[in-house]
Amino acid sequence: MQQATVGYWRASNLAPAFDAVDVQAAAARLREPVHVVGDTTGRRIGVALAGSVSADAQSNGVPALPVMATLPPMYPEWLGDQSFLQVHGVRFPYVAGAMANGIATPRLVIAMAEAGMLGFFGAAGLAYHHVQAGIDEISAALDARGLPWGANLIHSPNEPALEAKSAALYLQAGVKRVSASAFMALSPAIVHYAYSGIREVGGQVVRQTHVFCKISRSETATHFLSPAPDSMLQTLVADGRLTADEARLARTLPVAEDVIVEADSGGHTDNRTLTALFPVILGLRDRLTEKYGYTRPIRVGAAGGLGTPSGVAAAFGLGAAFVLTGSVNQGAVESGLSEKGRIMLAKADMADVAMAPAADMFELGVEVQVLKRGTLFSSRAKRLYDIYKSNTSLQTLSESERTFVETKCLRASIADIQAETEGFWGRRDPGELAKARANPKHMMALVFRWYLGLASRWAIVGEPGREVDYQIWCGPAMGAFNDWVKGSFLEAPENRTAVQIARNLMEGAAAITRAQQLRSYGVCVPPGAFRFAPRPLE
Repeated sequence: MQQATVGYWRASNLAPAFDAVDVQAAAARLREPVHVVGDTTGRRIGVALAGSVSADAQSNGVPALPVMATLPPMYPEWLGDQSFLQVHGVRFPYVAGAMANGIATPRLVIAMAEAGMLGFFGAAGLAYHHVQAGIDEISAALDARGLPWGANLIHSPNEPALEAKSAALYLQAGVKRVSASAFMALSPAIVHYAYSGIREVGGQVVRQTHVFCKISRSETATHFLSPAPDSMLQTLVADGRLTADEARLARTLPVAEDVIVEADSGGHTDNRTLTALFPVILGLRDRLTEKYGYTRPIRVGAAGGLGTPSGVAAAFGLGAAFVLTGSVNQGAVESGLSEKGRIMLAKADMADVAMAPAADMFELGVEVQVLKRGTLFSSRAKRLYDIYKSNTSLQTLSESERTFVETKCLRASIADIQAETEGFWGRRDPGELAKARANPKHMMALVFRWYLGLASRWAIVGEPGREVDYQIWCGPAMGAFNDWVKGSFLEAPENRTAVQIARNLMEGAAAITRAQQLRSYGVCVPPGAFRFAPRPLE
């Protein structure tokens, strides 16, 4: 179908491109304006660079080619929502997720901030003093330069005091952003953090803190996209954690103004499909915006399965305000994962993942997605959960079950690990220990969680002899990434820096977006224009 002509193009020193090779070359020049032009026969549509466009079909008797559209330069910075860049002070709409147990290290967070992106420190699962040390390290490197960063606040339904303590630490330390993960409902801790310091300046409500909530269900998203329940706000005021004025202003804003739609990812995941889930959450955001009369943007980002430029471009095409990556950063040199673990990740294919019981919510049956290739963790963890479900205590285990637990998982007697577990909880939370002593099935869960919890630690420190038990959180994005980088400088694990991964994903997404733009105007774009080979980027 012939498109309407908006002007006429005349060449300078560059001929228009109509054949596949020339169109692909022109499409790759992202940072130049490009004209969509017809040929002199009116039967082909191609692209032209440089030259000039005017309203005249003839100039000094020289014919010009009809122009159907002129596209401005394409920059990776422009792929997302500009309000995301403005509110958070970043150059790119790109976030490196908070991989727990310190896998998202201070070093990684600092590197991302210095490259104009946002990174979250993986504080979940770390001892309190390690969290404090990580925050201090990041703050010392970035705060004086005004560079943004954040930390993880994971929902801990079994340890609400720990969650509250983490939120209080973040507020005291001046952490401006948290990545709220594994939440199924709001807790006082996240509401306290979200609205602390909120005030009105010149008729505008100003937040001091920002919650990025990771969700994969509409019901969870509704909690975060709505103002906090009045009963919870009143309780926080009564406890002295919020002022009456903060609670009043809180009723005008959602708990989170940045929502992360998490599809099939590593770690805690519902294995959702991004193309099905994302539009549903966008529609929910719009309905709640209308219901509550919000007047400023509520940004919805995308995560899960984003291991290639095509995946990132698709997320932005769905309307994502920003993208968040996880699995691919776990393989970066700045990651807290051991070199052994990173080498294992670099060998993964898309199908080399499996679901396994989660250590933090074992008794609820919650699962995490982990690497399957090179490790037996997922199968062993699943059998532990089956044993837990079919027994009332450690004393009711059959001989074969006890042999499996002691020889394959614990590599020690159940009695020895129970004693170690009791010592740990006696120091960390005596109430939890008392609960376990009163409930033998809960004691069994704590002993089994010893293996589940340490399995991720073994992968982080590279524990010798425990390689088959490494728990490495991983989604299919890792396999897709490995396939994309074959033959490039990013194939070698030692070259995989978080910034080079991010820059290549974003640059590639911009290239693919440009190719799709041209195709949508009728240009016959060759398949090669939709491929982007990784290259060192500054």
